Amino acid sequence: MTKWSPNSWRSMPIQQVPAYPDFAALAETEARLATFPPLVFAGEARKLKKQLAAVANGEAFLLQGGDCAESFLEHGADNIRDFFRVFLQMSVVLTFAGAQPVVKVGRIAGQFAKPRSADNETKGDVTLPSYRGDIINGPAFDEKSRIPDPARQEMAYRQSAATLNLLRAFAQGGYASLENVQRWMLGFVSNSPQGERYEALANRITETMDFMRAVGITSETNYALRETDFYTSHEALLLGYEQALTRIDSTSGDWYATSGHMIWIGDRTRQLDHAHVEYCRGVKNPLGLKCGPSITPDNLLKLIDALNPENEAGRLTLIARFGHDKVGDHLPKLIRAVEKEGRKVVWSCDPMHGNTITAAGYKTRPFDRILSEVQSFFDIHRSEGTHPGGIHVEMTGNNVTECTGGARAITAEELQDRYHTHCDPRLNADQAIELAFLVSELLRKSAPTPAKKAVNA
Repeated sequence: MTKWSPNSWRSMPIQQVPAYPDFAALAETEARLATFPPLVFAGEARKLKKQLAAVANGEAFLLQGGDCAESFLEHGADNIRDFFRVFLQMSVVLTFAGAQPVVKVGRIAGQFAKPRSADNETKGDVTLPSYRGDIINGPAFDEKSRIPDPARQEMAYRQSAATLNLLRAFAQGGYASLENVQRWMLGFVSNSPQGERYEALANRITETMDFMRAVGITSETNYALRETDFYTSHEALLLGYEQALTRIDSTSGDWYATSGHMIWIGDRTRQLDHAHVEYCRGVKNPLGLKCGPSITPDNLLKLIDALNPENEAGRLTLIARFGHDKVGDHLPKLIRAVEKEGRKVVWSCDPMHGNTITAAGYKTRPFDRILSEVQSFFDIHRSEGTHPGGIHVEMTGNNVTECTGGARAITAEELQDRYHTHCDPRLNADQAIELAFLVSELLRKSAPTPAKKAVNA
């Protein structure tokens, strides 16, 4: 394998590249970004890797979720707060009911670029470049919006910095305190079946907190009750942007991507000898790898060896995204190959991307198919004696109607009511909490088998 550097990817074949019309302007933008402060720090990424190592060892669970693609227009404190509230609710459901620590990783503060199945989009007799996320071009179907603009990278950086600032304040400033567990409820969720389940759980937590306070254990004396670790992640798709934010850690001398704590390689860009694998193999951040139906056990093992040659627990998360009807055909043989070779990975389930259909003219994801894939993911791991390590979902704190089904039974005809996504359909808060309750029940049933305990011993 060639010697790695932050720009060694530029000599490799590459997929999903926007066609920038002005390369000089692109180079100037990337040069400016290279002088900007890092968005995250190497020590934070190492801390996340340590927590993911616990997931890989079957001692914790990964909750990763957020927007399909962040928007410049919808950037605001209320949206960030509402997302964080739902994320905390999902986390507390999983922690309390599932009896495992939860590693919290948002698809936020950097999730701006999206891979597309076609370079162009046609409406009527007009053909324009596809929308590739706000960091590259705009969603409006007109020529000006769809021309890739390097200046958008600086806008994405500044929005990420502002978002991270607010998230850190929420996570460390008292908002995430378990004493606020009753206050995280969103108004439109409170009257739903999931709201009632969550309120019952919150009441139990409050009673526990009251007891702890009575014996002298309070949020003032125990920071773990008032603070939480929250990390950011995104698909490392736009490699010029990633390279500009790649920095040497002064304490270790290693290279880190400082655009986010964790970055992942998508199912469309995971070619072993291509640019995205080349870039990601050289940074020391925790990495994710999307695994779709086209991946083979042999190809997966080669990718694992390229991305995690030291077989370091917590370094690599395999994000399975097969579809409810395909997961049973593909996941078991991948698990067996990885286990046979003794590779240390986190197994996570993305039940969103393999379950997209079109209904009433809208892209949507039926909630029953999402639940079905998650159920199968857990069943397969139970039968293989391995740890179902996490879920990876596209969700929002807003009251959208983008995925059909759920306890409130959103129909195809209702999708038009509040279909706000710029790209892929997301779970709303009610559906996200419903999913968390299902996963918490599955976690209870997924106690390690004696065979698995022997492997860990």
